[in-house]
Amino acid sequence: MATKKTLYGGETKKAVDNFPISGETVPASVIHWLGRIKGASARANAELGKLDPEIADAIAKAADAVAAGEYDNQFPIDVFQTGSGTSSNMNANEVIAALAGAKVHPNDHVNMGQSSNDVFPSAVHLAALDQATNELLPALKQLERSLTRKAKKFEDVVKAGRTHLMDAVPVTLGQEFSGYAAQIRLAQERIEAALVHVRQIPLGGTATGTGLNTHPKFAEKARKQLTKETKLKIDAPADPFEAQGNRDALVELSGALKVVAVSLTKIANDLALMGSGPRAGFGELFLPELQKGSSIMPGKVNPVIPEVVLQVAAQVIGNDTAVTIGGMQGQFELNVRVPLIARNLLQSIHLLSTASTALAEKVVDGVTVNRDGTDRSAAATLAVATALNEHIGYDKATTIVQKAAKTGRMLRDVALEEGVDAELYDSVVDLRRIAAGSQADALGNGGKPKPRASRTSNGGTRRRRTQRTSA
Repeated sequence: MATKKTLYGGETKKAVDNFPISGETVPASVIHWLGRIKGASARANAELGKLDPEIADAIAKAADAVAAGEYDNQFPIDVFQTGSGTSSNMNANEVIAALAGAKVHPNDHVNMGQSSNDVFPSAVHLAALDQATNELLPALKQLERSLTRKAKKFEDVVKAGRTHLMDAVPVTLGQEFSGYAAQIRLAQERIEAALVHVRQIPLGGTATGTGLNTHPKFAEKARKQLTKETKLKIDAPADPFEAQGNRDALVELSGALKVVAVSLTKIANDLALMGSGPRAGFGELFLPELQKGSSIMPGKVNPVIPEVVLQVAAQVIGNDTAVTIGGMQGQFELNVRVPLIARNLLQSIHLLSTASTALAEKVVDGVTVNRDGTDRSAAATLAVATALNEHIGYDKATTIVQKAAKTGRMLRDVALEEGVDAELYDSVVDLRRIAAGSQADALGNGGKPKPRASRTSNGGTRRRRTQRTSA
């Protein structure tokens, strides 16, 4: 319910004139949390006998409307403003006072028991806590589940392993996807660990952390009110001067987000590489076809979602650098780069949430195996000779691999020519057993996988045979 009438007052107008910087306003989620804090503060002050109940009720109702996003157009100040967020706090005070009625003063009533120095960073902490809890963590859980389902589905698909982008011993596609799923599971753990500190807010410290001009029970009552409204766990600061003087918790969360970006980069790159081709690339996966890949080359399909994820990851890593520098920029009792930190941190949370959902729904859920590609790569890697090491020694195995690579002959033929027993070779160079590694004996059937019906990419069934190298 946006209004065209200007509700804010002179301090907001000064800030608009002073900061014509980016054209980008303070994130809406911060504004909404400023509204929630103002409402909770009015209710707490009334309960403590500091504020007339009628005035408190008017403030709380107006603040609730701000928190609901009904007056977002009344917050025009550029995000690059005074480093404490004072201008946006004054903006909130003025708008809420105008909505509450003529008896309400923006500073004496709406801002009672508060300072920009404790209110604005509290709003940023709670906006980050809210979005990370209700948007990012669910998105990452969805991606983890998608990857886990594919890990199970692909558990018997043997392909070439690769290290340094060079041929390595075979692995299963399921093993690779289980690794991706674990990356995303650990990402959630890192974020949750950081949120333990993010939920500690400086509200109640007023100007410098001493709590001057506020009731000693004000902050506790306001926090309880906020928790009741949002179901978020919100804590007191470990130390009021720590909470006021730095934004280390937000830097910590940004660092966890950077790790998520690094993990997504690894996953997206691998998916794009395995899906490359279809004829001249790795060609081990079929990624879902989402749109035309070229305006000139007919039939070309590109890994568009992995490319989006890679760009998002780059942006998040850049945002983390800005947040880190912002976290360093405070002297004595106050960090003064809070709007910068808010802008970059909240953007990172949003981008990682949407990109993770897109990767799960538009790529992972629909990806299928190119059996020709996985069979070809599994059979082609000469690194399977590694399995012979304990039987013939590293040097002998090296001689066989080098001779096969130089001549292009099949590894088995060269091995037998070099004196390896055929029965030994056939029992050891079993691709599924090699991919199982130290768990090979758990496969049963003497360490060999049992043939079973498996579903092909076109929906039919076929009997899977034990794969052996043809290199």
